[in-house]
Amino acid sequence: MTIYCVGSINADHFYDVPHIPAPGETLAGANFRIGLGGKGANQSVAAAKAGAEVVHIGAVGADGAWAVERLSALGVGTDHILTVEEPTAHAIINVAADGENAIVIYSGANLCQSEDEIAAALKSAKPGDRLILQNEASLQVEAAQMAKAAGLEVIYSAAPFSTEAVEAILPHTDILVVNDVEAAQLSESLNVDVADLPVKGMLVTRGADGADFIAPGDVTHVDAHQVTPVDTTGAGDTFLGYFVAGLDQGMSVADAMGLASAAGALKVTRPGTADAIPSRKDVEAFRA
Repeated sequence: MTIYCVGSINADHFYDVPHIPAPGETLAGANFRIGLGGKGANQSVAAAKAGAEVVHIGAVGADGAWAVERLSALGVGTDHILTVEEPTAHAIINVAADGENAIVIYSGANLCQSEDEIAAALKSAKPGDRLILQNEASLQVEAAQMAKAAGLEVIYSAAPFSTEAVEAILPHTDILVVNDVEAAQLSESLNVDVADLPVKGMLVTRGADGADFIAPGDVTHVDAHQVTPVDTTGAGDTFLGYFVAGLDQGMSVADAMGLASAAGALKVTRPGTADAIPSRKDVEAFRA
């Protein structure tokens, strides 16, 4: 089976800081580095490192050839990544000494997705394949509609959070993915218990408190591994990519969550985003 991802590709600019800057505060960064990131790219890389066949659908600027090459080197199919006039998206990521982060994103080429390219990529998809989406790229609803028409399962990560975006795509979503803060925001804005949303399943990640998969009449929980965090950036994306890959490989929800929990925990012990996502071999060794 194949996992398709219509998603963001970013150049991540990291600054190590003693703490997250307060309003009006200027801090000196201890280190600076640039790496591959974006929620879409992170999720594609995580699924590929978990052993899945992954096709990424996205866009970069003329300055983004390195990002496409890096995705390919990490095992992701890149034939459907366009080069557009807008510059490649980038993120400014402040990483504090305790591993927490604060991020500012410039969307750039991520908002230049092509319906024709999405259709071309999904032309080879088969019923039972999966599509991952997030809110960092355009045409989420259109991509979800195409995927559902082709018999794919749609997994939608509602981040960065937007009630309007969730409402638009929910009718075409099989699995909704949020963190605990986003779940509370969604429940309040829609005035509904998240367990009652019209989806096949809902994955709620809760950081150090683990994660829950909420299905009609059933909740599957996985505990978080206790580790010392170095950089929490991309941990949720790593969890999701490994989770979807586990489902794609025939795992139960509980087993896929166990695999994903270990991958996410191992990720936070490493600085960086896509380049720091652990291999399946490393994750299995960590679990053992």
